Amino acid sequence: MSKVVLRIGGSVLGSPPKAKLLKEYVEIIQEARKANTSIGLVVGGGPLARTYIASAKELSLPREFQDMVAIEASRLNARLFAMKLGVKRVSTTIQGMTTELDKNGIGVMGGLRPGITTDTVAAILGDAWGSDLLIKASDQDGIYTADPRTDKDAKLLHSLSYQDFVRILGGTSHRPGIHSIVDPVAARFVAKHKLKLVVTNGFSPSNVRRAILGERVGTLVS
Repeated sequence: MSKVVLRIGGSVLGSPPKAKLLKEYVEIIQEARKANTSIGLVVGGGPLARTYIASAKELSLPREFQDMVAIEASRLNARLFAMKLGVKRVSTTIQGMTTELDKNGIGVMGGLRPGITTDTVAAILGDAWGSDLLIKASDQDGIYTADPRTDKDAKLLHSLSYQDFVRILGGTSHRPGIHSIVDPVAARFVAKHKLKLVVTNGFSPSNVRRAILGERVGTLVS
């Protein structure tokens, strides 16, 4: 049995979440379960979370409170997935999630605690659970030499060493609502714990299916 942690970005789901896209992901997760692959699903808050963070900032609330409302947004998105998957609860701790995964082969969670994003939650889960693969379903095709949204000469990197991964993405610190292909805290954690990671375009769920099957897609960090 293989263990896969799937991190779906909230920016991919949209706000409100796109029902058709969510259903496609649910079908892929169910396929994986039938093939004896356990799936730990970690869902981000995306635009909804950033909207609440902006309101919290206007209210002069501290960063911890900004993170807290973002966590609630991510858990709302996770709840929608859990309902469609028939999962009874959204896990709120790593221990609870690993227990759920060991028992049922599937678990769903959103944010964990202030100071980290759901990228880092997925990485922590991957390490605690001993996952074989971590997949980030992102709003980009993979990791580039520069931000492709602002640099037309940016090139997609099909594979990266941990050292280069941290060099490209691990140089800044956490802030509420940070929007990065993989957040810097998570990048450093992935490298430190040598977690196998695939970053791919989540707007096409078939990319995630291919990654689960071991096909080359997006960027492989290993």
